[in-house]
Amino acid sequence: MRKIFFCLFLLAVLALILPLNVNADTGVKVDAADTAFVLVSTALVMLMTPGLAMFYGGMVRRKNVLGTYMQSYVAIALVSVQWIFCGYSLSFGPDVMGIIGNLDWIGLNGVGLLPNPDYAATVPHMAFMVYQMMFAVITPALISGAIAERMKFSAFLVFILAWTTLVYDPVAHWVWGTGGWLKNMGLLDFAGGVVVHVTSGISALAAAVIIGKRKGYMHDAMTPHNLPMTVVGAGLLWFGWFGFNAGSALSSGTLSVTTFVATHASAVTATLVWVVIEWLHRGKPTMFGAATGSIAGLATITPASGFVSPLSAMSIGVLAGAVCYLSLNMKSRLGYDDSLDAFGVHGVGGIIGTLATGFLASKLINPAGADGLLYGNAGTLVTQATGIAVTVVYSFIVTAVILKLIDWTIGLRLSPEDEFEGLDLSQHGESGYTM
Repeated sequence: MRKIFFCLFLLAVLALILPLNVNADTGVKVDAADTAFVLVSTALVMLMTPGLAMFYGGMVRRKNVLGTYMQSYVAIALVSVQWIFCGYSLSFGPDVMGIIGNLDWIGLNGVGLLPNPDYAATVPHMAFMVYQMMFAVITPALISGAIAERMKFSAFLVFILAWTTLVYDPVAHWVWGTGGWLKNMGLLDFAGGVVVHVTSGISALAAAVIIGKRKGYMHDAMTPHNLPMTVVGAGLLWFGWFGFNAGSALSSGTLSVTTFVATHASAVTATLVWVVIEWLHRGKPTMFGAATGSIAGLATITPASGFVSPLSAMSIGVLAGAVCYLSLNMKSRLGYDDSLDAFGVHGVGGIIGTLATGFLASKLINPAGADGLLYGNAGTLVTQATGIAVTVVYSFIVTAVILKLIDWTIGLRLSPEDEFEGLDLSQHGESGYTM
């Protein structure tokens, strides 16, 4: 408790002594319609994290529902504070050798109410900052699906703070930051296929392997305790994803429209493909499968959404439904316990979508992008594959190191007694249901 008060006191002191410059004149004027669009999109993306809490919360056992909710909700608070203090500057601040942003914008110094033409030419720099904050918030929350029902809350707090700083912020700078080396190479990632889904999905796989399986995995019944809750959560995620993808156009124009349509086209196609495959494979289509298929379609279209046509988006949805279904069914054979399929949906989906962008991207859709292999440019596919490979290796190794250090110091896992009792009572002293 003393450490928490000390950190809050230090933050207050820094707020008083740091210089503040919020109105550096860029010579570019704010567009009210674009600003409103970005702020609404920001709210939609923020809603995705409570939606994720519901999606994951319904999938766990009853004794872990509030603990699972808490992991998403605390990410909103902790990552937002980190983002304001240093995360935004590390991700989007003035470039250092293409690898990281410097700390010129620490505490949002210099992040003002006039546009920064490097990122969003018609909306306040601060609006762009808070929009990107919501991406940073949901990304580590996605990882919680891989370690559900067995990670100590204290360890989770340390993990998401370290992971956001050491994995998310550097990769965001590589791909989206001015001067980032993958951006300069020409990597196409419209709304976070690499930055959000590959980083979180691969890190989820590392986490699932390192923390180990749940007690009784493959022996005890671990079915979702509240599927309607999961379905509502999936609906909120789908709703918010329009802000996630279309909002990444950063203007209320034609590009946001094509992105919106591509996002929905992939989601609905993946849902239908998943339902049909499950029907043929298992004899009955399930509501849980339909919800999972929709999220797979949304995750997979994310990197391509602002670069492809609606028909291309539907083909990506087909891949999402088929390949992600296969990856989830391979999990038990490979022997790792990715509790809520964070890797199988987000990691696999992010990789497929990023590669598909290298095939299907068209400058007819987005002149600021590039043509893919289908339109005569094989170099785009090579760049996409390079970005995936580097991000996979970096995310897995750094995540593994962070988790090992936490395990060696404060410990990762609940005790067997606490795991049996559940996260709700053992970590938070409350219960989701009183009957």
